[in-house]
Amino acid sequence: MSTTENPRPGGDDHSLATTPGASAAPAPTAPVGEPENRFSTAWREIVGGSWGVSVGAVILALLAGAVMIAATDETVRQSATYFFSKPGDMIAAAWTTVRDAYGALLRGAIWNPAGDTFLENIRPLATSLTYATPLIAAGLGLAIGFRAGLFNIGGQGQMILAAIGAGWVGFALDLPAGLHLVLAIVVGIAAGALWAGVAGLLKAATGAHEVITTIMLNHTAYYLLFFLLATPGLLQAPGSANPKTPPMKETAILPDLFGSGFPLHAGFLLALAAVAVTWWLLERSRLGFSFRAVGENPKAARVAGIDVKRTTVYSMLVSGAMLGVAGAAQVLGTSTTGFSTDVDAGMGFDAITVALLGRSTPLGTLGAGILFGAFKSGGATMQAAETIPIEIVTVIQSLIVLFIAAPPLVRAIFRLPAPGTAKAARRVRKEVAA
Repeated sequence: MSTTENPRPGGDDHSLATTPGASAAPAPTAPVGEPENRFSTAWREIVGGSWGVSVGAVILALLAGAVMIAATDETVRQSATYFFSKPGDMIAAAWTTVRDAYGALLRGAIWNPAGDTFLENIRPLATSLTYATPLIAAGLGLAIGFRAGLFNIGGQGQMILAAIGAGWVGFALDLPAGLHLVLAIVVGIAAGALWAGVAGLLKAATGAHEVITTIMLNHTAYYLLFFLLATPGLLQAPGSANPKTPPMKETAILPDLFGSGFPLHAGFLLALAAVAVTWWLLERSRLGFSFRAVGENPKAARVAGIDVKRTTVYSMLVSGAMLGVAGAAQVLGTSTTGFSTDVDAGMGFDAITVALLGRSTPLGTLGAGILFGAFKSGGATMQAAETIPIEIVTVIQSLIVLFIAAPPLVRAIFRLPAPGTAKAARRVRKEVAA
């Protein structure tokens, strides 16, 4: 009888399996005594982790988008009628269509080679970062909820309440420059936090599921905004019958980062600050540890002395505060001429995709927010330049979520190792060498 060491699939530990009549299996990696290749090990850990799945999901979604772009092109469809006689015509037409479409996407999202100056060249990037600003902040808010075990899908309502609070301060009060802007941002953050806190309190006090309560609060916030905009003397602009607020006063507008000709404003700096705060909160603070502990196992957290109900309320408050940053940046930086019922622009739900793609981590959410901002900016250019339906960008975003939700499929397609394989193999090597 001999002992064979097998790493546990998908884990970091290994077990000792005793098999009658089996011979000792060789080490799964380098022979004993040979130095470990650090670069190959690091690569296996990268592609075997969650980041490998995220990148693979984006690649698969772009490939699926390429198929749809080719299928919607008239030239490709015409060449498909005689594919078996001249297959090269259809392949060439499909390649040209996809290349031009994704080229236009990049021109509209990152770099415009037709610009006369460097600032003109990077104007698309500034637009992408402007779109990304509320997505980053909103994605961070939902990521905090996910880490705490709460599926907060009330981003729309929390952004709307933040917009109401920050917008009212921005156009209704007369305050000195600096103080006015700070007060508007603080009120917006507080409004988003309190609206999310309602769902957290219901969860803690009655056990009401946060998915149901946040959906209902989304509708409540929307119709509250509709009522305020339709009622003279509240949010509706004086002397106007349109459901739109007055413009923000100059003292409450976030300054532009590259001058008036560029859309990027200081709200992007707020989003970056929110990333730093979220990282510190989740990774370095006691409150963040409580969030993560409750999210992993509420029963174990309760046994360890953590007040689960209080932590639930706190996590929803912080989650709503980050969405409040998104709502405040939207009305004080992007929609400064006044906002209407579409102030959230669907970003409350797009933020769910951002948080999922970013694996609910601050840096991952930052990258995912910038990626989706680039999709929004480049999609318009792709539609205008190549007459590609902009809905394809939405489909690509949806496919990213689909593939993110199916890690085994992505790993099988790209032949990615299972999570923890590199660590398990390294541990096996050390024990065999010992």
